[in-house]
Amino acid sequence: MNITELQSIVGPRHVVTDTARTQTFVADWTGRFSGSTPAVVRPGTVEEVAAVVEWCRANAVPLVPQGGNTGLVGGSVPLHGEIVLSLTRLDAVRDLDDISGQVTAGAGTTIAALQTAARAVGWDYGVDWGARDSATVGGSIATNAGGSRVIRYGDTRAQVLGIEAVLGDGSIISHLDGLVKDNTGYHMPSLLCGSEGTLGVVTAARLRLVPLLTERVVALLAFDDVDGALAACSALRRSVSTLESAELFFDDGLELVCATFGLGRPLTAKAAAYLLVECADRVDPTESLGAMVESVGPNDAAVASEAGRRADLWRYREAHTEAINLVGRPHKLDVTLPAEAMRAFIEAVRTRVQGVVPSATVWVFGHAADGNLHVNVTGVEPGDERVDEAVLTLVAELRGSISAEHGIGTAKKRWLPLNRSAAELAAMRAIKHALDPDAILNPNVLL
Repeated sequence: MNITELQSIVGPRHVVTDTARTQTFVADWTGRFSGSTPAVVRPGTVEEVAAVVEWCRANAVPLVPQGGNTGLVGGSVPLHGEIVLSLTRLDAVRDLDDISGQVTAGAGTTIAALQTAARAVGWDYGVDWGARDSATVGGSIATNAGGSRVIRYGDTRAQVLGIEAVLGDGSIISHLDGLVKDNTGYHMPSLLCGSEGTLGVVTAARLRLVPLLTERVVALLAFDDVDGALAACSALRRSVSTLESAELFFDDGLELVCATFGLGRPLTAKAAAYLLVECADRVDPTESLGAMVESVGPNDAAVASEAGRRADLWRYREAHTEAINLVGRPHKLDVTLPAEAMRAFIEAVRTRVQGVVPSATVWVFGHAADGNLHVNVTGVEPGDERVDEAVLTLVAELRGSISAEHGIGTAKKRWLPLNRSAAELAAMRAIKHALDPDAILNPNVLL
């Protein structure tokens, strides 16, 4: 491999080959997936991205696009020795229009940086999740990330109004005008969003912003069972127009978070299920939420409107991922269930997993309002896919999706036929071949 040619494209400083420096690029956040790379290439413009892709095509060298590397399914890791195309230098936030409520952000922009820029002019970005400080716009588009505010604003695809990307032949497509209505043929932003870097390398996006709502209240509600928590979530969705988040977790996860980080329990007594909800408005929503909280009848509740206390309550939910990772390298399976099947899945998944690996521990938490549950399994070897098989086949039996927001990556590739027909998979392969004829873009994920 002629590294000198790559250096001539992006500059010698931005081609990293020293294995001591490439280590953070070749393993995922959980540590379950790791590989190797001959080089990490860090382009600074869309033209440099195109030149690198053209070089890879000419030399039959596959590449893996990478943003913040916060993915959880091995989708941005060079598991087969690919070049890593790091997009972190493409971090400009530009053309922020405070009239239309739109902004153009480079693929390497972190979600936190995007939120900060939007809030400075009275807007906000609708997608949010715990990894906001390191997750990037490009990565969120690649996986169609959802996060905790889907109930109000939708997933990433709902925010993308325009796209700039480099296709597998090195050609650049750019449509960043941000027109809300534009029916001139196929919608490339929707096609690239969720494609996991297999169709094109996203370099920038025109994004929809949402109103900045500064008055907030968070409530943590305790229930005797899953049914009570899910019924409360449904009632709140119907009755509270300011509802922004509704998160579900259980006492084993709460106990782990408290023990791991030395936190006191947030409520007096233990409960089987917990629902964490947040409302946001231009006026204080505490009173309207409080009235509804009483009507749904939790066993206990903690309500906070002050920013620090709100963050404290959110930590009991957001710290699940970090606490579980400290137990051991987990199998992380994010799935979606129909509303009517969530209870059945929650009740059955532990038995199903421990039926194949008795030593396994199953942790469940997620987004109650949109049916997205994160199933984490510890006490299992990273390569033991029996638990993945058990969880994902159960999801399919209940008419759910094997991936809600993390993508398919490498981890779930063999189970994609559970959700997609042979005809659908053939159509996906045809699209892949059309946009990436030599299959150099992230060739070992999804299909």
